Amino acid sequence: MRRSLRPIIAFFGILLSAAYPSHAQTLPEEGVATDDAAQAEDVAAPAIPAEDIGLRAFVQTLRPRALAMGISAPLFDSTVPTLAYSARVIRLDRNQPGGSAAQAPSASPDFAPYLQSHVDAERINRGRSRYTGLRPLLGTIEGRTGVPEQVMLAIYGHETGYGTFTGNFDLVNSLATLAYEGRRRELFAGEFLNALLLIQRGVPRSTLKGSWAGATGYPQFLPSVYLRVGMDGNGDGRIDIWNSEPDALASIGNYLRDAGWKPDVPWGVAVRVPDNIDRAALRSPMTSPRCPRVFARHSRFLTIGEWRRQGLMMLGGPVPADDELAALIEPDGPGRTGYLVTTNYRSILDYNCSNFYALSVGLLADAIVN
Repeated sequence: MRRSLRPIIAFFGILLSAAYPSHAQTLPEEGVATDDAAQAEDVAAPAIPAEDIGLRAFVQTLRPRALAMGISAPLFDSTVPTLAYSARVIRLDRNQPGGSAAQAPSASPDFAPYLQSHVDAERINRGRSRYTGLRPLLGTIEGRTGVPEQVMLAIYGHETGYGTFTGNFDLVNSLATLAYEGRRRELFAGEFLNALLLIQRGVPRSTLKGSWAGATGYPQFLPSVYLRVGMDGNGDGRIDIWNSEPDALASIGNYLRDAGWKPDVPWGVAVRVPDNIDRAALRSPMTSPRCPRVFARHSRFLTIGEWRRQGLMMLGGPVPADDELAALIEPDGPGRTGYLVTTNYRSILDYNCSNFYALSVGLLADAIVN
């Protein structure tokens, strides 16, 4: 006849209770049956989605680059497990014009509806109010960068509604997702690592919020842009484009200066184009490697004086000097208002490669001070 094991089990239970008192109350009561498999299932960690596993495995391949950039191993290693694939980010990316190879190029839409919604009375009036309040600061930044006060303010107004909205996507996660997806892998892998570099340099991850595409702060800079042209606008030794308007506006001015802005040259001017102008003869012979469809709408460059001799009539001001080069763009087609745009217009295009964006920035800037 076999001896009962209960006394032995009870004895070891006492030993376990003494050794690990914090767990003593969790031991099953005598006579209560337990199911070890069920208990294990209750405490098992939830399964990690396959997309997250793939994303984290991809990001792990970037570790040598991260360390070479000066990102610490603890920061990198602690970040990887927090990353999760964002289907929403990918959906938004693919819904952009040109986001899918299956999307056929569409005819260029008219500029007028865009202008009406982006250079409206509310944005102009708010811009004028902010201009009055920020005037001494803006003048100082213009002196440092050569970029007109109103142009910096107009970009601020277009990008974030003068600081009222900046996006709430976790930048680190969005950039990792876009890099993993692979359509523009090198671009977004680099921006992901630059976002970690910002954290390494003291910017909290909780501050790095922005658009799904990785733009952050009042100027909506990518991390690499912040690192390249961020400027301290209030002299406190920090560059805080998320909370400091002086830093944000100085950084916008520095961006445009870096993109080739020429001081004391207007961005462009509205014009009336004569019906009999030979547009074929004015077509640009150049093809831009960057944003070719945007630049294809620009004529070749002539001086303002030469454009006057072509019969163009200036409809506003300020008008560039007669020897200043400018290209013609007719965003609503022949017979509607056209614009002669200088090389400074192309600096705005460098900020956002869209004719509608650049024209609306220039026109908003003019409206703020007129």
